[in-house]
Amino acid sequence: MRTLGSLFASAVAPLLLLALSGQAQSAPPAGPAEAPTCDHPFGLRESQNLEYRLLDAKGKATGTWRYRVLKISTDTLGKKSRRVATTRVRMKSGLYDLGNRVKQQQDLTVFCRRDTTFTDGMAELNYDAMDSFRDRLKAYTPTPMAWPNQPTTSSALPNGGILVQVSSSAVAIAKVSSVVRQRKVLAGPMAVTVPAGTFTCYQVESQREYATAARADLVMKSGGRTVDYYDPAVGIVKTEYYDKGGKLAQTKVLAKR
Repeated sequence: MRTLGSLFASAVAPLLLLALSGQAQSAPPAGPAEAPTCDHPFGLRESQNLEYRLLDAKGKATGTWRYRVLKISTDTLGKKSRRVATTRVRMKSGLYDLGNRVKQQQDLTVFCRRDTTFTDGMAELNYDAMDSFRDRLKAYTPTPMAWPNQPTTSSALPNGGILVQVSSSAVAIAKVSSVVRQRKVLAGPMAVTVPAGTFTCYQVESQREYATAARADLVMKSGGRTVDYYDPAVGIVKTEYYDKGGKLAQTKVLAKR
């Protein structure tokens, strides 16, 4: 005679197997297996299109950044015994509102040297701060942002960003800067899921400061904390922007690739 316990076990076992099977089938797909190389920084290819969705604090869409790869080239600099190859990716980018109207456009360059990929400091430009200087002369000095192809948890990363000297034909008017500092690899690798898929990412935290200086004693500042999730073989997958109070203000997620 079968006991009540054996009857229960025989009834539950098939359900348990079915549940485990369902979990295995619904597991998120792994990120790209291809190892990152400088031949194709962030895995980019000519004519490739990327799309990032901007979300507000409540997760509501507010706009879209679109990127198109125009050209990939490689140059070698330095003495014959110490030549270093650099692969450059020229891109066209545009910010679109929900009505598909262009709000901003940029030409950007991503490049890779040795074991590190660099994004263009121009991408950190604070357009809101530049609105009042629309008809002035501008000189841009960007500092690229480094993203190691083989990052190490707890390691520090160099600062990046951009400085803009605003002037008229006769006199300097102001300096507008966007600086990303105190960059640190907090964690990883970890699975991060966005509309474009699931990727194996590293988490990088930093402090972001926007400043407009009319004089040395007259500087207006704002900023907050930023958390980036990047896959060395894919690039930036997700970015979270927090205000000075620590509240989430905006999220940028990879939507199409």
